[in-house]
Amino acid sequence: MAHTEKRPLELLIAAPRGFCAGVDRAIRIVELAIEKYGAPVYVRHEIVHNKFVVENLRAKGAVFVETLDHVPDGVPVVFSAHGVPKAVPHKAEQRGLSYLDATCPLVSKVHRQAERLVAAGRHILFVGHAGHPEVIGTFGQVPEGAMTLVETEADAESVTVPAPENLAFLTQTTLSVDDTAAVLGILKRRFPTILAPGADDICYATSNRQGAVKAIAEQVELVLVIGAPNSSNSLRLVEVAKRGGARAVLIQRAAEIDFAWFDGVEKVGISAGASAPEILVREVVERLGTEFAISEREVETVEESVVFKLPRGLEAA
Repeated sequence: MAHTEKRPLELLIAAPRGFCAGVDRAIRIVELAIEKYGAPVYVRHEIVHNKFVVENLRAKGAVFVETLDHVPDGVPVVFSAHGVPKAVPHKAEQRGLSYLDATCPLVSKVHRQAERLVAAGRHILFVGHAGHPEVIGTFGQVPEGAMTLVETEADAESVTVPAPENLAFLTQTTLSVDDTAAVLGILKRRFPTILAPGADDICYATSNRQGAVKAIAEQVELVLVIGAPNSSNSLRLVEVAKRGGARAVLIQRAAEIDFAWFDGVEKVGISAGASAPEILVREVVERLGTEFAISEREVETVEESVVFKLPRGLEAA
């Protein structure tokens, strides 16, 4: 019966993809805290933006809450990888809560830069997405009014500041490399003396994952990005793929795949945001294998070897 033969489908799998060192470290902190202190361990905000990861940790004894008010006295609390405003650890200390900070070290670096720039009397233009926990956390490092959010190129053209000669910029770590370059280009044109602490603060993992998607988007008709709808870096991967000329869809799990997307498609790219585990990539490949005769190859654009140390006191837990 010839009609049961599966149609061939070529998969190009982006590398690097999936977990970054900051996410790896944050998840490990929760797991080790549960081992050391016993369940429950409370986590303020999703530790990373991925439902599968959150559910797994919940099964091990993590309890996720949005504010410290939901944390009972006498239990440890972990702050998510996205970072928190200064008021949060202060409040934890006032209540005598022991806390572990799983903030990504690259986000913490931006926090310290913000403090130093404000201490030096500079106003900061912060390039990022309103409402994202990383942005809320960074704004919460400095006095109110010390920083102005710039989201778009239009914002960059229109933003007004009290002392244009005394400015600096910082950026969210999970932005689009290309969009950020455009925004910063405008800010540098309008404010020639604006101070750049680094070129920008987009993290290695964000730019590496975008570079890998860029490399495959030109060669395929469709790109599947595995990640959560509230994951900034995953949403940026979808944009990068579309800009590269491919159709692109964000999915959380293999079950969301609609085989109608593959009509007339011969090559598919697959990537995963920095908070999506590799097991979800394999799940997607397996689901595609039920319908198509798949051949897969990994397209690696750069090798990652970054590892972040665990907080003191947990290493030997």
